[in-house]
Amino acid sequence: MSDSISTSTSRRPAGLDAPALQEWLAAPDGPRLLDVRTPAEFEASHIPGSYNVPLDLLKEHREEFRAHLDEDLVLICRSGARATQAEGLLAATDLPNVHVLVGGVTAWESAGAPLNRGAETWELERQVRLLAGAIVLVGVLLSIVVPWAKWISAGIGAGLVVAALTNSCLMGLMLAKMPWNRRETPDLETVLRDLAAADESR
Repeated sequence: MSDSISTSTSRRPAGLDAPALQEWLAAPDGPRLLDVRTPAEFEASHIPGSYNVPLDLLKEHREEFRAHLDEDLVLICRSGARATQAEGLLAATDLPNVHVLVGGVTAWESAGAPLNRGAETWELERQVRLLAGAIVLVGVLLSIVVPWAKWISAGIGAGLVVAALTNSCLMGLMLAKMPWNRRETPDLETVLRDLAAADESR
C-alpha cells in the first residue's frame, strides 16, 4: 500500500456507519470487508464483495490471517458486537487500520445499501433469544413441581447479564458450532486463497 493511501485511510474512525462505508467503498482505496457471522447467516444476506470469516475461525487462526491482511479492513456482523470482538482479536496481533461497521448488517440494510441475499435462516442473536427464553420458561414451569429448578432460570439470567457486561455470549458461541450454522463453513486454506486472489486483482 502506498504512503498516500495509508495516510488518508489512517484518519478514518475505528467505527464506521453505513453511509461512511458506502462512500469509502466507492473510492479507489476502498477497504476489504470481512463478515464474521456464521456461514448460514452470511448465506442469507451479506454485503457485496465481503468475505466470510466466521468468528471462531478467526479466533483460532488470527496469526495466519494477520499475515495476509495488510490493508484497511472493515469487520462486519449483524449488530456490531461480534465484529467488535474480532477487532479485539486482530488488535492483539498489532494489525493496523481495522474498522468496524457500526450497527452491522442491520444498519447497512436500514440505510438502503445493497445486500446479496440467499436462503433465509435465523440470525444467531435470534437463536440465542429463543434458546434462552425456552430454558427460562422450562425452569419456571418445573419449579412448580421441583423448587430447585428456579435456579436454572436464574443461571440463564446471570449468563445474560455477564454477556451484556463483557459484550460476548457463550451461548452464541455454542450455537455457532451447531450443524445448521456451520453448513458450508469455509476452511482456512480456501479463505486465505480467496484473500490472496483478491490482492492480485486490486
